[in-house]
Amino acid sequence: TLSEDFRYFRMLPTLLRRASRRAACPPLSRLAFARALSSSSQPKKVAVVLSGCGVYDGSEITEAVATLVHLSRHGCETKAFAPYQPQMHAIDHTSGEEMKDSRNVLVESARITRGSVDALDMLDVEDFDAVIFPGGFGAAKNLSTFATMGMDCGLHPKVKLVIEKFHAAQKPIGLCCIAPVLAAKCLGKTVRGLELTVGSDKEEWNGRNWPHAGAAEAIQNFGAKHIVTGMDEVHVDNKNLVVTSAAYMCDALPHEVFDSVGLMVDNTLKLVAK
Repeated sequence: TLSEDFRYFRMLPTLLRRASRRAACPPLSRLAFARALSSSSQPKKVAVVLSGCGVYDGSEITEAVATLVHLSRHGCETKAFAPYQPQMHAIDHTSGEEMKDSRNVLVESARITRGSVDALDMLDVEDFDAVIFPGGFGAAKNLSTFATMGMDCGLHPKVKLVIEKFHAAQKPIGLCCIAPVLAAKCLGKTVRGLELTVGSDKEEWNGRNWPHAGAAEAIQNFGAKHIVTGMDEVHVDNKNLVVTSAAYMCDALPHEVFDSVGLMVDNTLKLVAK
């Protein structure tokens, strides 16, 4: 009954104190346990960097949405960011042809997040526990110039700063699909032993087509080490706190991409405050 429930809750503090005494738990241990419980109950704060909306000129939508869904399942506080600038170009996704439209990276990214996205300039590493970069050609066109300049590419200045600051703060960085190239370009020459994956380094491997396998060679040339992984694998660089997975780097099915991104998200979160 309601009155019995009320009496139980009034007695709860006394019952807990008695249980604690019976367990002979030292005061310091109880304090440490309370702090650990409080810490674990705090939602992890994760920044997600988008590059538009659509695989050929922005963020790969399945990868971006999968990132947000998996973070939501973990109870994370998530905030999306994107550069406030024109896209390199706009692509008709039915034909692959370039369009005459001029589109803004942030405005297009807002389509994925139901309008909730901030300018990349506002991303402060101290506000977040981790950062994640989904893939899509936007990472190679709007967050960098890798799509057009290859090994001679540059990074968006704020993207470079974000990656450098998260790494310096020893906060995890997650990337999937083509996005690991960003970390390779940014950190490959200065960070010892950086390990990344974009899946296969061969266009035909493990019964699948990997049309962009050349990105593995680029990662090596940028100074990082490429680790070959399949669709059901993720690579965790525990030393540098960087987590990468292949996602749509091959002819995968949507549910396989969703799971691949999930592995990246799960393992990125495991590294938070490790």
